[in-house]
Amino acid sequence: MMFTPATAALIVTLLERRGSKFVCDTGIWPIRRPLRVVVAVVLAFVVPVLLVIQAPFVGTWLGVFPGDLENFALLHFVAGSQGPRLYLVDQAVLIVLAGLTNALLAIGEEVGWRGWLWPRLAPSGKLGAILISGVIWGTWHAPLILLGYNYPFAPEWGVLAMCGACTVLGAFLGWIRSYSDSVWPAALAHGVFNASFGLTSLFMTLGASLDTTQSSILGWTGWILPGLVIAIILCVTAFRKPSKDVVSTVR
Repeated sequence: MMFTPATAALIVTLLERRGSKFVCDTGIWPIRRPLRVVVAVVLAFVVPVLLVIQAPFVGTWLGVFPGDLENFALLHFVAGSQGPRLYLVDQAVLIVLAGLTNALLAIGEEVGWRGWLWPRLAPSGKLGAILISGVIWGTWHAPLILLGYNYPFAPEWGVLAMCGACTVLGAFLGWIRSYSDSVWPAALAHGVFNASFGLTSLFMTLGASLDTTQSSILGWTGWILPGLVIAIILCVTAFRKPSKDVVSTVR
């Protein structure tokens, strides 16, 4: 299913008689700005993890996340005799490896969302592109969400919550797509995000349950801090203007 957005984008491109430019228009190849791609790859490993980690702290402060930020009892429990520090190092290595593996699947989505859709939303403005792409991406998950995926306690509200989560994450993915002029860093960041979400449980109280419509990066409390960052970026117009190559895909 993750390749349906790329498939749809390819079909539309063929109908537009731009099939020969599909790889270029969606940022698959060539790599036009290698130095920026390197920077974007580094950010693709770091920012998704930070997005996941900050959410339990904000949620605990607001009283909706069952956090244990003093003793980290669950972290010590799962680490066992290995010890928390060594366990976290192992988790970091696993996230890198899993992120790279997940990127091979995430590229199917990112070619559609960030490769094809994002440049075409550029005329709607920065905020419009973030909101529209986030709602479309989140709604695309609706069949799985209604089956209990990600939001098992409230799947109906989960559809709306997923739109919010996709808007927050999509803002970053769209930025590195524009910054690097390549879809690959966005695919990597998507893969790393999927691989690192399990870190949320390390901050929970032993035996507690998690309402993801309110807590974690999937819930509203997880969007507050990144939402403030996005708002600041929009206010100071930090998003760069689309390159001529990206703009040409809209025309």
